[in-house]
Amino acid sequence: MPKIDLHTHSDFSDGTCTPEEVVHAALKAGVSVYALTDHDTTDGVLRAQKVCEEHRIFFTAGVEISTREHDHLHFTGYNIDLENAEFQAFLAQNRQNRRERIRKIIQQLITAGVDITEEEVFSRAPNTVSRAHVADALKAKGIVPNRQEGFRRYLVPGQPGYVPSAGVTAIEAIQHIKRAGGMPVIAHPGIVSEHWNFPAWTEAGLEGVEVFYPAHTFTMKQDLLAITRKYGLLATAGSDYHGPRAGRITTPGMQIPQPHYDKLLRRLFNR
Repeated sequence: MPKIDLHTHSDFSDGTCTPEEVVHAALKAGVSVYALTDHDTTDGVLRAQKVCEEHRIFFTAGVEISTREHDHLHFTGYNIDLENAEFQAFLAQNRQNRRERIRKIIQQLITAGVDITEEEVFSRAPNTVSRAHVADALKAKGIVPNRQEGFRRYLVPGQPGYVPSAGVTAIEAIQHIKRAGGMPVIAHPGIVSEHWNFPAWTEAGLEGVEVFYPAHTFTMKQDLLAITRKYGLLATAGSDYHGPRAGRITTPGMQIPQPHYDKLLRRLFNR
């Protein structure tokens, strides 16, 4: 089966590698269709595109947008018009909302007796800041052994540093992607199944479902494929690769059955 990756992150958001390094990892893994989908920014896209063009693999300009409805209810967008001023202003506001959230998180941690400063966090995030950068700062100080433990002990609901997401609604995320000429897809839907609202999302313009994702079981993939058939949506695939130092998926690329691969090529590249 073909291997693609329409869900990856660089150090422009919470990934640990440059855009070029992420693409090279994808190439090494045999990926033939690629998208960089950093959180609330497209600033690394052209750098990733340059490497893809040099190696002649299909590339689509991507982004990932969080929502306030759940920490993991996210939507990716593909074929984004990078010059769309309204969309870039929307992303800039999202990044500002993130900064405000992180400041609140840091203050709560300080109040709880955690030794951390804004400088230690924001210096790690030249573009989009996230809770991952807080966790990395905690790791750098020896407070936690890794990023995942930083989340578990301090940054998830019920812990001292948790602050709810300041993102947009799911409908707004879909609509903003559409207005930028993009193709909206729900990311890793299997981990937010209790929040599914495919009728409303499809009406708003949702076009795809990230069916093939590392955390999805066989049963979940079958359920999601049934949803794509019911609502006329495309099935996509992504690894959510954050780089080898993130403690997550260490290899980019996901296999996708040929019929779904062919449909994606037609939609994204007119092939």
